[in-house]
Amino acid sequence: MLKKINIKTSSHTEFLDITEKVRQIVRENLDEGLCVVYVPHTTAGVFINENADPDVIYDVKTQLEKLVPWINNYRHLEGNAAAHIKSILTGNSISVIVENRDLLLGTWQGIFFAEFDGPRSRNVYVKLLKG
Repeated sequence: MLKKINIKTSSHTEFLDITEKVRQIVRENLDEGLCVVYVPHTTAGVFINENADPDVIYDVKTQLEKLVPWINNYRHLEGNAAAHIKSILTGNSISVIVENRDLLLGTWQGIFFAEFDGPRSRNVYVKLLKG
């Protein structure tokens, strides 16, 4: 089963917690198996990290900007090379085990969509595999 989540970002760099949207898809469609979350964009990503303390996401955003600044004599003509590099660092897919119609995430874990070249309209695909 494949489902799509439509996302609209409002900032140049933005991390959106999509855990509940993914969880709802799982609860409605899969008892146990695997949930793959995939982002088909070269300037966006998806990752799992703490969603209890918003300062964690602030720190991640701040440090990624220090590691890969927007302006840095890149050769890519479109002007968004930093977004491409950050997408590589976060990755474009994650997999989560599904058990008892729920994501098997840790207590403090959440699934985040990462925008690095916004604002934009984006898609996130959720593939459910029976296990």
